[in-house]
Amino acid sequence: MIDEVAEPRSSRGDALRILMLEDLELYGHVELEERIDQLKSEIARTEAQLQRKNAGRAAADAFFSIRGE
Repeated sequence: MIDEVAEPRSSRGDALRILMLEDLELYGHVELEERIDQLKSEIARTEAQLQRKNAGRAAADAFFSIRGE
């Protein structure tokens, strides 16, 4: 059996860091508009996840504040 070297796992935020370093001069007008649309979609997805986490946190806080009294 041949052992293959595993690629190092990327840490959270690496994709965003790489994206931020990309040279935007290489993109055309339409490509930049598409990129903006994709980034807006990702922002909306991230905000929705944050709202779910906040709701879960609020529910836990409410549960434990009732039990603690």
